[in-house]
Amino acid sequence: MEFGFEILTLLFVVAIIAGWVDAIAGGGGLITIPILILAGLSPVSALATNKLQGSVGTLTASLYFIRKKTVNLKQMRLAILATFTGSVFGSWLLLQINTQHLIIMLPILLICMGLYFLFSPNINDEDRQEKIKVVSFALFVTPFLGFYDGFFGPGTGSFMALAFVMLLGYGLPKATANAKILNFVSNISSLSYFVIFGDVNWVAGFIMMFGQFIGAMLGARMILNNGSTLIKPVVVAVCFFMSINLLFKAYG
Repeated sequence: MEFGFEILTLLFVVAIIAGWVDAIAGGGGLITIPILILAGLSPVSALATNKLQGSVGTLTASLYFIRKKTVNLKQMRLAILATFTGSVFGSWLLLQINTQHLIIMLPILLICMGLYFLFSPNINDEDRQEKIKVVSFALFVTPFLGFYDGFFGPGTGSFMALAFVMLLGYGLPKATANAKILNFVSNISSLSYFVIFGDVNWVAGFIMMFGQFIGAMLGARMILNNGSTLIKPVVVAVCFFMSINLLFKAYG
């Protein structure tokens, strides 16, 4: 499929915005997927192409956080493996069953998460006492986070950040940075399935990859500079926007 200069420019600009949003709160796919469909891609091709460009965004943010020593990769090795395994299983299961029931349930979860981010006094820049050990978190929490991203996806970055805050006591900037590492791992796992079985539009994907790089870099820098002052309102807005979007798909 061929695109005109105007469409490619639009995809590039949209990818910058989506990369910025995704680096801070997740949910960038809600911006890029509709635009890809409007550009003429089939829903399957739009999902596959979105995973390609989205993986670059999460990789860019992840590398920035690693360079700034916001994350400890050695400590995260088990969580990375468990997330990848969960995502592979989720991607496989997605091809086997109907996800309509999850579309109905998910808006309620997203609204609750948005309200928690909005009103909880415990979500700030400071680390708190952990409720479970890192090993337990990796073994019993991250496989389900990876599974969810491979199986369905919307809000994965926010769910991951919330898990780091609630269970490991991380401050919000640190939680968001660590969540981005796991989000990249689950994205790559899902992307491998789409490359093999899906229909990636490489032209649109590569153009949007550059936009994602710019947006993700800007978002990652703003996270470390502004902390929870920036992250909380963006997460809340994304959660409510995703809820409305999913409710419209289910009942509209």
